[in-house]
Amino acid sequence: MAADALSIIPGAVLRNLADKLYEKRKNAALEIEGIVKQLSTAGEHDKIAAVIGLLTNDFTYSPQANHRKGGLIGLAAVTVGLTSEAAQHLELIVPPVLNSFLDQDSRVRYYACEALYNIAKVVRGDFIIYFNKIFDALCKLSADSDANVQSAAHLLDRLVKDIVTESDQFSIEEFIPLLRERMNVLNPYVRQFLVGWITVLDSVPDIDMLGFLPDFLDGLFNMLSDSSHEIRQQADAALSEFLQEIKNSPNVDYGRMAEILVRRAGSPDEFTRLTSITWINEFVKLGGEQLVPYYADILGAILPCISDEEEKIRVVARETNEELRAIKADQAEGFDIGAILVIAKRELNSEHEATRIEALHWFSTLLVRGRAEFSAYLDGIFEPLLNALSDPSDAVVLLVLEVHAHIAEEYHHFQHLMSYLIHTFHNNHVLLEKRGALIVRRLCVLLGAEKVYREFSTILQTEGDLDFASTMVQALNLILLTSTELAELRSLLKKSLVDTCGKDLFLSLYASWCHSPMATISLCLLAQAYNHASSVIQSLGEEDINVKFLVQLDKLIRLLETPVFAYLRLQLLEPGKHTWLLKTLYGLLMLLPQQSAAFKILRTRLKTVPFSENLKRTSSANPYSQILQVTEDGNRNQDVPNYSAIDFSSRLQQFGSMQQQHRNHLKNQLQSRKSASAAVLSQEIQRYEESQSSSTPEISRPPSRAPKAIS
Repeated sequence: MAADALSIIPGAVLRNLADKLYEKRKNAALEIEGIVKQLSTAGEHDKIAAVIGLLTNDFTYSPQANHRKGGLIGLAAVTVGLTSEAAQHLELIVPPVLNSFLDQDSRVRYYACEALYNIAKVVRGDFIIYFNKIFDALCKLSADSDANVQSAAHLLDRLVKDIVTESDQFSIEEFIPLLRERMNVLNPYVRQFLVGWITVLDSVPDIDMLGFLPDFLDGLFNMLSDSSHEIRQQADAALSEFLQEIKNSPNVDYGRMAEILVRRAGSPDEFTRLTSITWINEFVKLGGEQLVPYYADILGAILPCISDEEEKIRVVARETNEELRAIKADQAEGFDIGAILVIAKRELNSEHEATRIEALHWFSTLLVRGRAEFSAYLDGIFEPLLNALSDPSDAVVLLVLEVHAHIAEEYHHFQHLMSYLIHTFHNNHVLLEKRGALIVRRLCVLLGAEKVYREFSTILQTEGDLDFASTMVQALNLILLTSTELAELRSLLKKSLVDTCGKDLFLSLYASWCHSPMATISLCLLAQAYNHASSVIQSLGEEDINVKFLVQLDKLIRLLETPVFAYLRLQLLEPGKHTWLLKTLYGLLMLLPQQSAAFKILRTRLKTVPFSENLKRTSSANPYSQILQVTEDGNRNQDVPNYSAIDFSSRLQQFGSMQQQHRNHLKNQLQSRKSASAAVLSQEIQRYEESQSSSTPEISRPPSRAPKAIS
C-alpha cells in the first residue's frame, strides 16, 4: 500500500512535505489535496486510503519533527480534497492527529490543532463520533505550556462547540462520565474550559444538562473556591443559571444534589458556604417530599452555619432552619426523627451559642409535634440535655429548661430532673451560686412553683451531705422570699394556719427547711406562725449562732424591709394582736451584734411600733419590758384562730432533731480536723527527729595501739 501511495504522490511533493519551511509544506499539501480530489472523483478510495496510510506511518509517526508537521498538514489536505466523502475515511485520519496532541514538540501540537480544525470544518456533524476523544485532548491542550498551542486549541474548541450545538447526534449520556472525571482537575485553564462547555451544552434546548447536574455539581462548587476570580465568577454564573432552571423545572433529583450541598456547606471557603446554603434554602422550599429523607443531613449543615462569621450566611441559614422546622412530615414519608435528634444532640456541644439555641428549638419542636416518637429516643438524649443545664449561656439554660419541662410532664422524668439538679448543685457550688436562682425560678414558671418546691424538699430531707443540704435550703429560701415568680406560693404559705393546702405546703417545706435555722424562721414568718418562730429562736444553742447564721440573719433583716414582708410590718401597727410577732423580732434583735447594720435597721423598725396607753408598763417605762409584758399577757391569745391546726410541738422536736444532727456533724468535722492536724504534726516531728539523727556526726576515737615490745 505504501508503494501504491509513492506511485500516486510525486517524490518532490513528499520531500517538500517534510521540509523545514512552512511554505513548502503548505504547497505540498495543496498538491496532495488536488491529487485526492482526482482520486475521489474517480472513486478510487483504496488509493486514497493508501495515501492516508503513507502520511500516517511515514510522516505523523516519524521521529523527525518536520515530517510530523508535514504529515498533519497532509492529512488535513486529504480531508479537504475528499470534501463530502471524507466521513468514510475519518477513522484513518483522526487518530494520528489526536495522537499528535501529545507530541513533545509544541510546534507539532500546534499544527495538530490546525489540522484538526481544518478537518472539523469539512466533516462537521460526522465529527461527533470522536467527540469524547477530541474533548479529552482539548481539555489537556487548554492547559498547555505553550501560549500558541493554547491559542490554537481555543480556536478549535470554539469550532467544536459550534458543531456540537448544531448536531442532533451528540450523546450527552456518553459525555457525562468523561465530564465528571475531569471536574476534579485543579488546573485553572482546564476549569475554564470545563465551565465553558457546561454553559454551552446547557444552552442547547435538546440537551438535558439539568438531568445530569448531580454528576458535575460538586465539581462546580469546588471551583467556587478557586484562586482565580474569573473562574469563581464563571462557576457562580453557571450555578445561578442551573438554580433558576431548577425553580422552573417540575422534575428535579433533589436527593442526590442535597447530599452534595450538605457536604459543601461545611467548606472552609466563605463563598462556597454561602452558595451551598442558598441552594439548600431553595431546595427546602421546592423539594417537598423528595427531601424528607435528607432532613437530618440538611439540618446538620444548617445549624453550624447559623453561627457563621459571615452575616449573609447566618441570615440564609436561619431562614432555612425556620422553613425546615415549619414543614410537618411523618415517618410514613421517610421522616427520621431519630436522625434529627442525633444532629440536635451533636450540636448541643457546639462552641457557638446560637447553634446550641437552635438545636434546643428542634428538641422542643419534635417533642411537641410527636411526643410518642420522641419518647422512644429519650434514653439517648436525656443525659445530654441534663448536662446542658451547666451551659455558660443563660439563654441556652432557659431553653434547656423548657425542653425539660415538656419532658417532665411524666412524673418519673420530673423526679429524675429534680434529682439531677440537686446532684449537679451538690457537685458544682459555683453553678448553684451563679445559676441556681435562674434555674429554679424558670422551673417554677414552667412546672409550677408548688410542685417544684415540694419535690426539692422531699429530696433534701434525705440528703446525706448536711452542709450542702443547709446551703441548698438557704438558696431555695432566698428565692422563695425574693422572686416574683413565687408570689402565689408565698400567698399560699400565708394561709398555712387557716387553709388545708397552705398547711400541707408548710409541712412539706418545713421538713427540709429544718436544715437551716434562718430558713425555718423565714418560713414561719411567711406562714405567720409567729409563736413557733419565737420557739425556734429560743431553742437555738450557742453552737448554732455562728458566722454563717449571722450572715443569714443579716439577709433576713434586710428582706423584712422589702415589699414581700409589707404585711408583717403592717401587723406591727397592732402590737396587742400580734404579740408573738413582736417577741420573734425582738428575739432576732437580741441575736444580732449591736454594732451591725442589721441590728440598727431592726431596732429602728421596732421603735416605730405604736404601743397603746392601756398596755402595761414597767416602772422604768422601758419599751422592751413593755413587749415582754405584752407577750406574757398575750400567751392566752393565738396569732390566728386555727393556730392549733398544725402540731407545732412536733415540728419543734423535728427542728431540734435536725439541728442536733448538724451539731454532731460539726463536732465530727472539728474532731477530724484536729486528728488530721495532730497526725500531720506527728509526721513533721518524726521527720525532724530523723533528719537530726542522720545529720549528727559520730565522735571519732583515736585508733588503739599495741604496746611496744621492751627490748
